[in-house]
Amino acid sequence: MFDRKLVWSKTFAMEITTSVAQPEPPQDLSGIVGHRFIYTYANGWQYEMYVKNATTIDYRIHSGHVGGRWVKDQTVDLVALAPGVFKVSWNEPTGTSVVVNVLPEARVLHGTIFFPHWVELDGQKTVLFQNDHLDDMRRYRDEGPTYPIYVVPEFAHITLFEHVGADDDTVIDTAPGDLPAGWSERSN
Repeated sequence: MFDRKLVWSKTFAMEITTSVAQPEPPQDLSGIVGHRFIYTYANGWQYEMYVKNATTIDYRIHSGHVGGRWVKDQTVDLVALAPGVFKVSWNEPTGTSVVVNVLPEARVLHGTIFFPHWVELDGQKTVLFQNDHLDDMRRYRDEGPTYPIYVVPEFAHITLFEHVGADDDTVIDTAPGDLPAGWSERSN
């Protein structure tokens, strides 16, 4: 347990108090909920995430190992680690786990993807609208192989960050390959 620790960042400091009785510091998620952002990892993989609400995201993968994949209504754990510093984590029906730390103001993100071995070997099975194939994703996961886990830790640059409102099912409603040319190359 720690109490009244000072958390530091380049642009701010925040006092955090936690205890057994109050294990979570105050959460201000307004800087990420209702926002869409497009980001490109250092390895060239481009993703788009829409934080629909405090427990749900939609996302598209524009390029990379499983480019073309898209998902709606993925349940996540979302927390504010400090003002303007967010962590989004989830586990997918494929067996893939993801942790993404997002610093919108700094336009930087760090993600770690934990792919089961079957996705590393044949990721194309996941390149589709996952929501229409949940039973298949679970079957592939259960058939494996799971190990060794393919771990991809990468920094990314956020090229587009925009507020589009919470709980809007139209923000991500099209496959990446069906978007207009250059759509994911927009920036602000």
